Formats: sequence, structure tokens, C-alpha cells
Amino acid sequence: MTPDDNQLGSFLRSRREKVDAASAGVVDNTRRRVKGLRREELALLAGLSPSYYARIEQGRGRNPSREILEAVARVLRLDDTERAYLWSLAMPSLTPVDDGSVTAQTVRPGVLQLLQRWADLPAFVVGPSRDVLAGTALAARVNPAWSPGHNLIEFTFLDPRAQSVYPDWHEITLQAVAGLRATAANRRTELDGFVASMRERSETFRTLWDSHDVYERVMGDKQLRVDGIGVLHLSFETFALAGPEGHVLYVYFPQPGSTADEALRSLT
Repeated sequence: MTPDDNQLGSFLRSRREKVDAASAGVVDNTRRRVKGLRREELALLAGLSPSYYARIEQGRGRNPSREILEAVARVLRLDDTERAYLWSLAMPSLTPVDDGSVTAQTVRPGVLQLLQRWADLPAFVVGPSRDVLAGTALAARVNPAWSPGHNLIEFTFLDPRAQSVYPDWHEITLQAVAGLRATAANRRTELDGFVASMRERSETFRTLWDSHDVYERVMGDKQLRVDGIGVLHLSFETFALAGPEGHVLYVYFPQPGSTADEALRSLT
């Protein structure tokens, strides 16, 4: 999904550069000229020969065992999402990957009925590439990107309104790309073309994608600037809908009695 065919090596290098050598237990009294851990330092901390680890990172050490990957992940301090992404790169035969046959853009009738009942909440359903497939009227009122026909990634990086809607736009871009990369681990066929297109259309997206950060925010808080209202502080939860389509339901809600709660009531 990048010009670099060695996805595993690129990911490992990017994680290695983020590890503080001293906190990892490396004693080095010389002036370091590299960020993070050196390749040979990571290998020794993981109990591997430097030459073998070098082959893995260079894309020449095929099919490393799970034990070896666990040792590397431990040294790199990968979280669960990053570990899952590492498995998908190093052991694709053991990772469920879509074959491109499931690209359903239709939301189940039962989910649509739920959205109709949630008129007082901003809620919407997205597909793997973050196309908005259905949503409540309030969702579209709060954020123009949360209405059917829009794509959350395209809006964030290509729509001039995004930096106004998201007061913390930079942080939103980081989260958007890291989450998309996490999804791409198991849906490469479906997302390859979309990622390539975004890399061409947005330099910011390309830079963030090539940083290889990967994580998912399944819950949290977000600030949104709404015309005529001001900045709303909303919490959100996400729910993966069962089925092969990879649909996810986002539900945003205010804290009871908050300014945002009153604002949503007036918008409803």
C-alpha cells in the first residue's frame, strides 16, 4: 500500500526509531547519531543474532516464527493493535484477509431502524474505507462529514471545512490514518486503491501513512465546531457490526446537563 514493497521492514524501522535506547536498557556513552534503537541493539535485546534480524527488516528473512515476532514486539513495546498489524505483515497466511468479494455499501434494515429511533443523538455507520453509509439527521447537522455520501478520510484531508470543524485537526489526522492502517491489516484488497489515491491527493496523508503508526480509538472524546452553536465537547463509542462487510457504528453523546447536552437538544 506504499511504493515500498517491504512493508514489514518499514513498520519495524518506524517502531524501532520511536524506542528510547536508554529506557530499553542500552548503555551507550557515545554520541548517538540515530533515533531510537540501532538494528543490532534491538536484535540483542530480543535474543536474536544481528544478522538474522537484519534479514527480517530488509525483507530477506521470510516467515519468522511467532516466538521471534513476540520477542521483537516486546522490545518495541507494541500494543495489541500494533502486534496484530505486525502479524498481518509477517504471517499473512495466518491472518484473515478479505478477498475483495465483500464490498457491501448497504446497511442492514434493523440498523437503519435503530438510527431512526436515535433522533436525539449524532450516530452514523461507516464502511472500512470510512464511507458514511447511513446516519441520523442530527449527525449531519453537527458535522457535514457525518452524512451519507461523504468519506471521513477525504473530508479530513481534502475538504477546507475540516480544519474549522475540528479545532484539534492535527490530532484528528493522526488518529484517522492510524485507525485506517489498523483496518487495512485485514482488508488490504479493499483498501489498497483508496490508500493509493489518498497518498496522491494529500501530502499530509502520505506523510502520516508512511510513519506507520497504527492504533484504534474505539471510544473517546472529540471537539467539533458547529455553525451557530460553537464548539461542542462530545464523547463517543464505536460498535463493530457483525458480518463480513466491516461496518462500524459510531454514536456520539454529551455528558448529562452539559452545555453540549443543551446544544444538541436545541439542534434536535
